[in-house]
Amino acid sequence: MQSEVKEEVRGRKGIYKRFLKRPLDFILSLMAIIVLSPILLIVGVLVRFKLGSPVLFKQKRPGLKEKIFTMYKFRTMTDEKDENGELLPDSVRLTKFGRMLRSTSLDEFPELFNILKGDMSIVGPRPLLIQYLELYNDHQKRRHEVRPGLSGHAQVNGRNAISWEDKFNLDVEYVDNVSFIGDWKIIFLTIKKVFIKEGISQEGQETVQYFAGNEEK
Repeated sequence: MQSEVKEEVRGRKGIYKRFLKRPLDFILSLMAIIVLSPILLIVGVLVRFKLGSPVLFKQKRPGLKEKIFTMYKFRTMTDEKDENGELLPDSVRLTKFGRMLRSTSLDEFPELFNILKGDMSIVGPRPLLIQYLELYNDHQKRRHEVRPGLSGHAQVNGRNAISWEDKFNLDVEYVDNVSFIGDWKIIFLTIKKVFIKEGISQEGQETVQYFAGNEEK
């Protein structure tokens, strides 16, 4: 009897993952873009005035099945360079205004258009750098079995304050347990985390520390 119940639960999760998650992403992202359009416009104008052009930060990221797409965010850094033409450290280029955008997650809002296009989902593992693809082990690569998300299991369980290993383990745990209730739980926890501004950066780092690969054990 217990095994039958578990099988039924897995079946419901599979239906949501295969047939309902994407349509729900499309509807919710479209609604969010319409409702938040005044904020998107105001933030865009402020970014142009305070940080210059371009307003959007665009970067190639791997998505579902490692397919590469262009992710959109509001820029949070200046383009200041040293005498050799090299970009200055993140801590110098990240302005007070940029920190505010990151701490409130306002810089992430343009990703709603990625969700609308189908590049991303509202909930899923965060899309990371292309350079990391060759550094993942087989377990960590499983994070690409679903669309990357605006927020995810790792983001509500430590965000950038936890180790890369823990973050990837949480990503794969999400992949194995995608569900309607689970996604809404992550959405509500994400809103809470944004308000309390928890886990925005790693200790002693202005931005996320670069993933250098897995240590041999």
